[in-house]
Amino acid sequence: MSDQEFDRTTVLGKVMMVLHGFTIDDSTLSLAELARRTSIPKGTLHRVLTDMVAVRMLDRAGTGYRLGGSLFELGMRASVERSLLEVAIPFMEDLYVRTHETVHLGVLEGTEVVYLSKIGGHRQASAPSRIGGRMPVHCTAIGKVLLAHADSALREQVLSAPLARYTPRTIILPGPLGAQLDRIAAEGVAYEYEESATGIVCVAAPVRESENVVAAISVTGPSHRFRPDNHTSPVRAAAEEIGATLARRSRLLRN
Repeated sequence: MSDQEFDRTTVLGKVMMVLHGFTIDDSTLSLAELARRTSIPKGTLHRVLTDMVAVRMLDRAGTGYRLGGSLFELGMRASVERSLLEVAIPFMEDLYVRTHETVHLGVLEGTEVVYLSKIGGHRQASAPSRIGGRMPVHCTAIGKVLLAHADSALREQVLSAPLARYTPRTIILPGPLGAQLDRIAAEGVAYEYEESATGIVCVAAPVRESENVVAAISVTGPSHRFRPDNHTSPVRAAAEEIGATLARRSRLLRN
């Protein structure tokens, strides 16, 4: 559930509390569970849910509720992410064909990576990532490459806060992580060696639109057979091609 605070005295605040009551792992939630998560009285909550179903923000699913189709439609209208996906997916598919490993596209939101797309085949690695899901920046290759190119205030925020340990190899000390971020910024590529999940390794590169890093792309595989350093060149090339295409599209829209 979200840590965001909403004004529970307004209708919009209650709607937002309901929407943020769903997590990435939820398909349906009952009235009782939504009441528990939102702390909205059941009578009031039932009226809010009924209105949300009427406008397709929610759908009824048996005795429960699930997020509705209109939310997906609105999400696909988010111009920045949609433009990025339209450009990136063909290059992600090419990268998958070349590597036959799981390919991710992620963006920075606060101190987390949000995964916009994920392409994998039948033998894809069982990574904890999922489309629309989030992971902390400090333990993923995409996160580290985005953090390495972020502003100094965000970097200081991450390095000064407690860093969660996900595996025995997660880097949780600010000194070693800071030194790694310096290297990533200089070399333009980041690696993860079983830092977010045991058995998973990864290589990532930044996607630049002009001089601004707007996203990152990665290839992930199982540690017993995948060697990230052997795939640095194709990942970098895909990131550069996505960035160059974004820049061309921006110039055309301006002219």
